[in-house]
Amino acid sequence: MEPIKKTLASQVNTPSFQARYNAVRERVLSDERIQAFIKANEQTLTDEMIEDALPKFLEYLDQAHTCCNAGSVRACTNAVVGCVPRLTMQPNAVDVMYATCPQKYKEEEERAVAAMISSLHMPRETLTASLSTMAMDTGARLEIARFVANFINQIKETKEMPSKGLYIYGGFGVGKSFILGAVANELANIQVRSVLVYVPEFLREIKQAIDDKTLQQKMDFVKKAPVLMLDDLGAESLTSWSRDEILGAILHYRMAEGLPIFVTSNFDYKSLADHLTYVQNHQEPVKAARIMERIQSTTVPIQLDGTNRRQY
Repeated sequence: MEPIKKTLASQVNTPSFQARYNAVRERVLSDERIQAFIKANEQTLTDEMIEDALPKFLEYLDQAHTCCNAGSVRACTNAVVGCVPRLTMQPNAVDVMYATCPQKYKEEEERAVAAMISSLHMPRETLTASLSTMAMDTGARLEIARFVANFINQIKETKEMPSKGLYIYGGFGVGKSFILGAVANELANIQVRSVLVYVPEFLREIKQAIDDKTLQQKMDFVKKAPVLMLDDLGAESLTSWSRDEILGAILHYRMAEGLPIFVTSNFDYKSLADHLTYVQNHQEPVKAARIMERIQSTTVPIQLDGTNRRQY
């Protein structure tokens, strides 16, 4: 071991090494950020501590201190990905701590928002909708925006969920599904979870759930959601079972628990009642009325007019 120690000692004491060390030392200690840190801690720092801290100072200086502006945490170039360095004074030494950078905060918030929204068979573009980009070119759209604002304010002020959502009805392509996605995102921003369900596909899936024994699990997931959104109600092919045992059970639970639903449909209340009445060539107005009572007690109807935006 002795020859190795002598070799290392000779390397350290060579002029070339010493010159490079002095150059780095001068660069580090002349940096205004390091000077500011030393001045702020001059009552604690000794010359020996400053010399010992040179590697920490260098670690700090060789990184971005606000955000590396790589565009994503994955592309971050800092030593601790998604974090920025902070010089700190420990009892007997200088250290570098790492704080989460704005980009990482942003991405974490986006993931948290996304986790607040669950969807069953909803199109991707619906899930990225925002009320800030919703056109306010009709009275109905302004009324919807006002309702949603009041809905969210009530949650913020009372910490309780309003018992009524919206029943948005109108023609094809006027933006009903977009509004559901936008409302879900607004709720996610205040940490309220929503479940968005495209009704025709959901009812088809529920039939299969009988065979794979997941029926109750899927029913509970939907009916117990803090906010439930049913898209395109009335477009499904109904059976007495899917109307009474599925839709009826979901809506009854939410009415009994005071949980809101948001619904979109091509039908107004009366037309939806007719749709629910005639099932498999049977006329069952009492059972349809029971479903409608639950929908009307948990929603406020608004007709969304306008042109078919899918044609543009």
